[in-house]
Amino acid sequence: MSTLNKGIEKVVVALGWDPSPIGEPDIDLDIIAATYATDAPQGEPAYLVHFDSRSPDGTITLNRDSRTGQGFGDDEVMTLELERLSERYSRVVVGVVIQQEHGRRVFGEVANTLIEVREGYSRLAQQDFAEVADATAATVAEFARDASGEWRFRSALRGFDAEPDAFSRLMGG
Repeated sequence: MSTLNKGIEKVVVALGWDPSPIGEPDIDLDIIAATYATDAPQGEPAYLVHFDSRSPDGTITLNRDSRTGQGFGDDEVMTLELERLSERYSRVVVGVVIQQEHGRRVFGEVANTLIEVREGYSRLAQQDFAEVADATAATVAEFARDASGEWRFRSALRGFDAEPDAFSRLMGG
């Protein structure tokens, strides 16, 4: 029997921030998606998608990657085609991390941050990082299958004080 409840199918996560002031080092924020297997929905991800990788099946794609925050509109954009994701995956957590190559930087030092989660023309969430101003990384969204197998969204702003590699292991906990 099919259900009339339609879950989340395809979402876009868009991130924006202002460039560093002239004379200061660039600030590089990155969107990361961690996919978790149905038999292990917590802990270590089955795989990650970020600026230097992609999902094995092409269902999660980083469409735009900025190292500086320069330009108009969204600086980083990730598309998640959840309806195409294999049933062996039951959870996807999306986060943002600040690259730390120029010394420790936190969200409070990044001007005009904005993260938005959209499905089609509907905005599921929009927020800045003010609540996690002292963090170097943060989870921003969680998608999980419900009992009927439909994908559901939960806003999940939670800050971490972790380097990018450590954050990728912590974000699903």
